[in-house]
Amino acid sequence: MGMNVGSMDDEEDRVVSEINTTPLVDVMLVLLIIFLITIPVVTTSIKVDLPKETNQLRETAPENIIISVDRAGNFYWYDTKMPNANALVERLKKVATMNPQPELQIRGDLAANYEPVGRVLYAAQRAGIIKVGFITEPTAPAGR
Repeated sequence: MGMNVGSMDDEEDRVVSEINTTPLVDVMLVLLIIFLITIPVVTTSIKVDLPKETNQLRETAPENIIISVDRAGNFYWYDTKMPNANALVERLKKVATMNPQPELQIRGDLAANYEPVGRVLYAAQRAGIIKVGFITEPTAPAGR
């Protein structure tokens, strides 16, 4: 009696050493699609009205008021010398009632003491000026 245990051919008995990556790719694609769908929902789950930002160039507009302080501590409304801080306050009070209120820009001399610049700031505060800025010169690039 004979038994057939297979062919003498050893090709059928070899172990397959290759990995079938097709199921792995299918699973990864399904996970990728799930993450792409759910992540935007999770990150924006609370409705909030965010403020809008606009970039504006900071240029001297005609409605800006420029107060200059020289080395001696004198105040100048553009080119007109102000006699004292009270006269400056009275003039700034008229400007403070304008709508929209213009910006006060202070040009202080590099060699001036801080006290006259502080008096201009105090005058602006007393007059009710909201926007105050300082005018400076940009530094020269290296090598010039």
